[in-house]
Amino acid sequence: MQQSFMSAFYKNFLGNSPEWYKLAIISFLIINPILFFFVDPYIAGWALVVEFIFTLAMALKCYPLQPGGLLAIEAVAVGMTSPGQVMHEMVLNFEVILLLIFMVAGIYFMKNLLLFLFTKIVTKVRSKVLVSLLFCFSGAFLSAFLDALTVIAVIISVAVGFYSVYHKVASGKDSNHNHDHTSDHELPEYSRDDLEQFRGYLRNLLMHAGVGTALGGVCTIVGEPQNLVIGKQAGWEFLEFAIRMSPVTIPVFIAGMITCVLLEKIKWFGYGVALPENVYKVLNDFDIEESKKRTKRDNVKLIMQGVIAVWLIVGLALHLAPVGMIGLSVIILATAFTGITEEHQIGHAFEEALPFTALLAVFFAVVAVIVDQQLFTPVITWVLTFEGNMQLVMFYLANGLLSMVSDNVFVGTVYITEITKALAAGQITRDQFDLLAVAINTGTNLPSVATPNGQAAFLFLLTSALAPLIRLSYGRMVIMAFPYTIVLTIVGLLAISSGHLADTTQSYYDSHLIEHHSANPATKAPGGH
Repeated sequence: MQQSFMSAFYKNFLGNSPEWYKLAIISFLIINPILFFFVDPYIAGWALVVEFIFTLAMALKCYPLQPGGLLAIEAVAVGMTSPGQVMHEMVLNFEVILLLIFMVAGIYFMKNLLLFLFTKIVTKVRSKVLVSLLFCFSGAFLSAFLDALTVIAVIISVAVGFYSVYHKVASGKDSNHNHDHTSDHELPEYSRDDLEQFRGYLRNLLMHAGVGTALGGVCTIVGEPQNLVIGKQAGWEFLEFAIRMSPVTIPVFIAGMITCVLLEKIKWFGYGVALPENVYKVLNDFDIEESKKRTKRDNVKLIMQGVIAVWLIVGLALHLAPVGMIGLSVIILATAFTGITEEHQIGHAFEEALPFTALLAVFFAVVAVIVDQQLFTPVITWVLTFEGNMQLVMFYLANGLLSMVSDNVFVGTVYITEITKALAAGQITRDQFDLLAVAINTGTNLPSVATPNGQAAFLFLLTSALAPLIRLSYGRMVIMAFPYTIVLTIVGLLAISSGHLADTTQSYYDSHLIEHHSANPATKAPGGH
């Protein structure tokens, strides 16, 4: 009786995950308290970080919320961190949580407009290189004014639309029939090769767009959550932030676009997959059919969604309200003016966002461990020992490396807080502070494209319902991001070390900020202005 009970208990543990995966998680749960109490809390902290990254890497074996959550609960239970510290991290990042809950759901109610626009791109532009460039550029442009998570939610919504349209037709269903696009059982054998190639095509577009969000997100104060933190600490407004970053962001943006074109031309790292002719025909026929069926009421819905999209961009670009509140306004406006009035219709919008929101809350528990065990302190202390231009280079590299294994929002926040303390203590000058702030922002945004956990937008993509459909695993994302990582990191590093950063800082002060910084000692200009 006892054995059958234990057998049932073990089978229920993490459900249908592979045996080796279950044993790995059990091993982690046994090893961590031993490391914490009998070896070294610092080592135990780093072990937890590595284990959590492992759960992210194996997201297709088991959603990371459950195994990662068990590790986080154990970390709190044994004393690696406290519930109060976890809550503190969640409150600090409350805007990001609201962003996920409301903004991602808001995008759901605009998917008809987005599917309409991107279907036109895919069906009217036959060159794969140009389509890839448009997706990369669109991701960058939108991310400069919206949060990268919002932008990737848009692209995911579009890709799911494409995938479900083709999958339904390939399965022999009419457009008005219900269909489960997550199952290939009804798919005839001759359609499977096209579907596999279509998956590769969608992987290409999503990775180009994902990297685009990093290229655009680094440019402005609203592009990424850590940009806002860094900009506030430095006392920079939207325009000043963009100008200060420009010596790095402009060459990196150009290099990123060139890399996008080259990858599609030379077809390395899984890129260069063409849209199958059969799939193109299905999507084109779908576009023509939808255009014919579209009534005046449908056209008014598209117009209203367009108006709401303009409000979304203006509201976020001018930071008229916290992103979560703007997202909530999008939900209200998009439902009120498009005829959606029932609770169950609204509920579907939150299905994609809430699992990731819960996972992010677990991630904040891991961040709390990093804070309490001071896992990054030795790196920060070591980097501050360098001087002059070398200090900028080391800050850029250290931020990049830590962002690859941790969260770029957390790394950026920790580093800007440390150099603010150093400025207050007189360890660095104001001009060096400004340069270091640029190095921190670019360091957390560019090299972090190397891994899904480095960029919140990439992590959201990896854990979305779309990833298993198009066979986009952690390892595949790392491989496809590799050429971008190398190019963006090196170009960013050359821009940081070239000396143009200091020239831009000085000229900006000379032409715009003398009076402002003279009146505000907290942001006193370099050179005694």
